[in-house]
Amino acid sequence: MTDTALTGEQPRLVEPAVLDDVPGWFWDHDRHLFEWFLGRQEKAGVTGDLLEMGAYLGRSAIVIGEHLQDGETFTVCDLFDSDAPDDENAAEMDMSYRKTLTRSAFESNYLSFHERLPEIIQAPTSTLAGGRVPAGSFRFIHIDASHLYEHVVGDLQVARVALEPHGVVVLDDYRSAHTPGVAAATWEAVFNHGLKPIVLTECKFYGTWGDPDQAQLDLLHGVDLAEGCQLSVETVNERRVLRITGSSEGIEPFRVSRHHDRLTAEAARREAVEARREAERAQEQAAADLAGRRARAAERRRPTNVAKRVAGDLLPPVVTSAIRRARRG
Repeated sequence: MTDTALTGEQPRLVEPAVLDDVPGWFWDHDRHLFEWFLGRQEKAGVTGDLLEMGAYLGRSAIVIGEHLQDGETFTVCDLFDSDAPDDENAAEMDMSYRKTLTRSAFESNYLSFHERLPEIIQAPTSTLAGGRVPAGSFRFIHIDASHLYEHVVGDLQVARVALEPHGVVVLDDYRSAHTPGVAAATWEAVFNHGLKPIVLTECKFYGTWGDPDQAQLDLLHGVDLAEGCQLSVETVNERRVLRITGSSEGIEPFRVSRHHDRLTAEAARREAVEARREAERAQEQAAADLAGRRARAAERRRPTNVAKRVAGDLLPPVVTSAIRRARRG
């Protein structure tokens, strides 16, 4: 447990130099697929708003925001540091990220990469139901809020109404051992409510209520896909489902933040100062060692010590021993 957790103080905001400096769980394959789906829509001339339900400290939101087009709106809905609507949700937050999740940290991270914040709704994702977001207006929705079954069911219902006909929905933690509610809600939507899987990663489920076939064919043919990505085909309830594994080879790093150059220069200066101090400490130690050797050599050259050594070398051992006993008294 950190000192911050013990004292209840808010953690100090740390400026990120690169996307990986933003705390969170958003791995290379998923970042690549986010950009693949969003970029594919843009190339096809598809427009529509973007939505993230549950943002933590902004790592995935930063990537989504990179693909915001003119005339579109990016909405982020998260409790951040507000109180949870029920005891189960509060316990979930306390166990996972209550000490680190703040709106100010999210905003600071996001503005490190973008000029303007998305539209932020600091509230439970259930507030998006009942027409809060326009029906059929979103092209991409990422669901990563509560892991409780009832909440995920509600988030999926919001997404189904909000997405345009061929929009993409992404669900996080659809298969983790500690989030069975997400798995139950996800596959229930597949089997009972028309959600069609497109591709699965280790952490996220990508699907649509539209037609998944063309996206799957493009993935299978490697269109704009990083060379390290490996695809396999499964069949679930007579429907094709892709799985993506492999390495991160060929996945381009996300662009650096506006702090990158300054932070890199500051780090280089700190390293130079530390290297200089280390060199000075090494020089001081070398000088001390040399002084010690010189002092010992001078001591050996003193006349009395020289005479002792000569006597020790020239006199017979018996005489030398007698002299030493006499000196001892």
